[in-house]
Amino acid sequence: MSVWSAPGSGLDGCSRVKKVTIPSLLEKKRLGQRISAITAYDFSSAKLIDEAGLDIVLVGDSVAMVMQGHESTLEVTLDEMLVYARAVRRGLKRALLVVDMPFGSYQVDDADGIRNAVRLVKEAGAEAVKLEGGITRAPLIRRLVDAEIPVMGHVGLTPQAVHRMGGYKVQGRTLAAVELLRRDVQALAEAGCFSIVLEGVPREAAAILTAELDIPTIGIGAGPDCDGQILVWHDAMNLTGAAPARFVRRYADAGKLMRDGLVRYRAEVEDGSFPSDAESYHMSGEAKELLNLQQAVAS
Repeated sequence: MSVWSAPGSGLDGCSRVKKVTIPSLLEKKRLGQRISAITAYDFSSAKLIDEAGLDIVLVGDSVAMVMQGHESTLEVTLDEMLVYARAVRRGLKRALLVVDMPFGSYQVDDADGIRNAVRLVKEAGAEAVKLEGGITRAPLIRRLVDAEIPVMGHVGLTPQAVHRMGGYKVQGRTLAAVELLRRDVQALAEAGCFSIVLEGVPREAAAILTAELDIPTIGIGAGPDCDGQILVWHDAMNLTGAAPARFVRRYADAGKLMRDGLVRYRAEVEDGSFPSDAESYHMSGEAKELLNLQQAVAS
């Protein structure tokens, strides 16, 4: 049996690296250690993320926008999420795999939500599911937790509610709005969530919510006082070509690197320098002699 190890994790590169679990994330919160998370949608990206040692990989419904080209997250289906999640699962050995429940997969009724969450666990290997919404989601979360399905909550700017919110707008700017967020996160924590994503929330509000919770907060556009941070892979690696939101920091320009490589590839195909003789397969010497003889006779 092989044991996955992070690069440079031991003198021989074979030291065991502990699997990230929900208890280990709760322990990070207790010890004041930050949690790193990012989205992924395919095997190759997941493998790179896992090798880099991040804690959480989220197969987000943002796949609808960055992989499928939609204008919102609402279009992706549960069956499509299963395909992406299975691919990511194959690339992970260390990180905790969380999968978004897409729009329509849990809003109809709780029984529907449980069935669909079970599919994500059984068919895609999800170790937790994420769903959006505050206090109104608490009954479903309790039932999911009772069914042994860990749940990550998500409040603040909730993309599945884009039409109700009138766009992607920061939430919690007023004292009254912060009180609503406080009510929501406490309800989610009491229902059994092991962590909560705070998206598009003022730093001051996120700091208050984080301090009041015993479970980790994972921020995206919520300032540095959350227990962890998450970014969309395509934003962090500059794969979209779009202007980034204020909270996005570019950690690589993979888009430029890929474009430059593709331009070079096209040029070398057009000028005939690719493939070279060394990049080609060859017949055996005997076969080549026979072929030359046949061509000579034919001419």
